[in-house]
Amino acid sequence: MLTRVLLAVLLCGMAAGLAMGAMQHFRLTPLILQAETFEHAEAGHSHGTTISQEPAQESASAEWAPQDGTERTVYTFAASILASAGFAALLAGAALMTGKTISRKSGWLWGLCGFIAMTLAPAAGLAPELPGMPAADLFARQIWWLFTIAATASALWLLAFKREPWAVVLALALVIIPHIIGAPQPTEHESGVPAALASQFVGASLGANAAMWLLIGILLGYVLPKAEAAEAS
Repeated sequence: MLTRVLLAVLLCGMAAGLAMGAMQHFRLTPLILQAETFEHAEAGHSHGTTISQEPAQESASAEWAPQDGTERTVYTFAASILASAGFAALLAGAALMTGKTISRKSGWLWGLCGFIAMTLAPAAGLAPELPGMPAADLFARQIWWLFTIAATASALWLLAFKREPWAVVLALALVIIPHIIGAPQPTEHESGVPAALASQFVGASLGANAAMWLLIGILLGYVLPKAEAAEAS
C-alpha cells in the first residue's frame, strides 16, 4: 500500500499536473495546431501530386497522433498529470537524499530549482519545438538533455549545501560545460513555421513549466510536512 508520504507527493504532483494540462490546453495546444497547418502545407507543397496518387501509402507511413478535440484534450491532461506526478516524486526524492525538508518557506525554492535543472537549462540549448521544425537526432538530443540536467542539478546542490570556494567554481563549471559542448543541432534549419510563432511557443512553454514546478514545490511544502508528521505518529 502507498504510504501517506508517497500518496501526498503523488497527489501534489497530480494537482499541479491538472493546472499544467489546463495551461497546455488553452495556451500551448492552439500554437501547436497553428504550427501543424504550416507543417501540412509544406508537406503538400513538397509532395505535389504524389499525395493524391498514393493516399494509402501516405496514411500508413504517418505517425499516430490523437485526434483534435476531446481525444487530444484527454491525452494532454493525462500526460500532464503523469509527468507532474513523476516530477513531484523526483523533487521529494531529491529532498530526501539531501536530508532536507520541503517546508512552506522553502517549497517555492525547491520548485524553482526543479524548473532550472529540468527545463530552463536544457532549453538554453534545445528550445521547445513545434511540429514541422527541424531537429537533430533524437538519441543524441536525449543524451545531451540528460547530461545537462544532471550537471545543472549537481551545480545547484553544490551552491545550496557547500560554501567552500572550490564548490562554487565546480558548480559554475558544471553549468557551463554542457553549453560549451553544445546541444546536437539539425543539419538543415529551414522550416515553414514562422519564427514569431516558434518564439511565442518557447515563451509560453517555459512559462507553463515554471508555473507547474513552482506549484509542485509550494504544494509539497504545505502537504509533505503534515504527511510526514502523520506517518511518524
